Amino acid sequence: RTLLPVLLGWFADAPDPDAGLLGFRRVSDALGSTHWYLRLLRDESAAAERMAQVLASSRYATDLLLRAPESVAMLADDSELAPRSLAMLLVEANAALARHDDPEAAVAAVRSLRRRELFRTAVAELVHVSGVDQSGVSLSDVASATMAAALQVAMSVVEASTGGALPMRFTIIGMGRFGGHELGFGSDVDVMFVYEPFDGADEQAANSAAFSVANELRRLLMVPSADPPVDVDADLRPEGKQGPLVRSLDSYRAYYERWSSGWEAQALLRADVAAGDEELGAAFLKLIDGLRYPPGGIGEEQVREIRRLKARMESERLPRGADPALHTKLGRGGLSDVEWVVQVIQMQHAHGISGLRTTRTLDALAATEAAGLVSASDAASLRAAWRLATGVRDATMLVRGRASDMVPTDLRDLAGVAHVLGYPAGESGRLLEDYRRVTRRARQVVERLFYGETAED
Repeated sequence: RTLLPVLLGWFADAPDPDAGLLGFRRVSDALGSTHWYLRLLRDESAAAERMAQVLASSRYATDLLLRAPESVAMLADDSELAPRSLAMLLVEANAALARHDDPEAAVAAVRSLRRRELFRTAVAELVHVSGVDQSGVSLSDVASATMAAALQVAMSVVEASTGGALPMRFTIIGMGRFGGHELGFGSDVDVMFVYEPFDGADEQAANSAAFSVANELRRLLMVPSADPPVDVDADLRPEGKQGPLVRSLDSYRAYYERWSSGWEAQALLRADVAAGDEELGAAFLKLIDGLRYPPGGIGEEQVREIRRLKARMESERLPRGADPALHTKLGRGGLSDVEWVVQVIQMQHAHGISGLRTTRTLDALAATEAAGLVSASDAASLRAAWRLATGVRDATMLVRGRASDMVPTDLRDLAGVAHVLGYPAGESGRLLEDYRRVTRRARQVVERLFYGETAED
């Protein structure tokens, strides 16, 4: 009786008070009989206020909480919202696997662990304990631990089905935002699968076993569940959907030596080992370093080809009717603009500047600035646009519970996203103004640095 009026006040200060009240009722129905729940809300006002904020501002976090209401306990302490290291997550995932003999039950336990960590990361961003930089690393680490655990199970399943030890090593290479340690709440997990037969093993048997492992891993992660899906996407592999799902290290080497195109070398700038055999992963990275960091750097003709490809993407891939000034991924001054500027500089100079040999956009941008390849003001403009576009994408997923690449223009959604990003109530229009201003400045930098345009142009 004393708590509810206070909660109602907090709900009223958030974008969706009705959703907050409904969520509170459902969480309370699930936990009302526990001895600690009401005591937590009564004695820890910070926990109660945070719960009200989460329930009334984020459909995504509310859904996660309703699937595991006991997670409300982590709202009481900032230390509980701090991200778990990858090493800690791997220990927990392995412990979860050890408690289950059934493969699907084992991976389901790991997916429950992932759900808890998604909630932790979401709340940390909602209450501004951490920002988009840390969220990207945390979400990527959670994905890596999930993939590593599922890979263990998949290999055990295939081993059991063949009646003997597997004839190969296997590793998972993260690509795109996953490889860049920049996953968002709505990101796919882009990967490539690599194997290497053991000495003396039959190549065909190793290929068949590796294919079975990759398929079983994807099946286990896609078993229908109340937990958020793990969308594993292997389309960035050589030849895309038309190419083999798995390749040996030698097969990758032969392909890249003979057939590799410029866009594939650019995509490999984001490649990093995500799970599996570390030695094989290191060998793969060594193999591709000459492609993504070519000796002497890429030439002017290759730069022109990258510019043509980028211009074609801008004209063809932007959804019909989408406002290019408000598309966070492909729009003017958005994520693609910033990342392509950085990636071209990496392909030109990373062979001689070790700091540029990174899959992380902001780290690479800092290295370009430190090397004098980009001015401090230009780097600041690109960095601000990248962070704002990333923040809007994350906030949109948190508010709506579904991903979108557009800055919302619906007043209700815009108010929710602005609230998550820290704008005062009633000032959501400032978000649109800020987004247009920040990305316009970044686009001016892109036109100079990437397209080579001058003020006269």
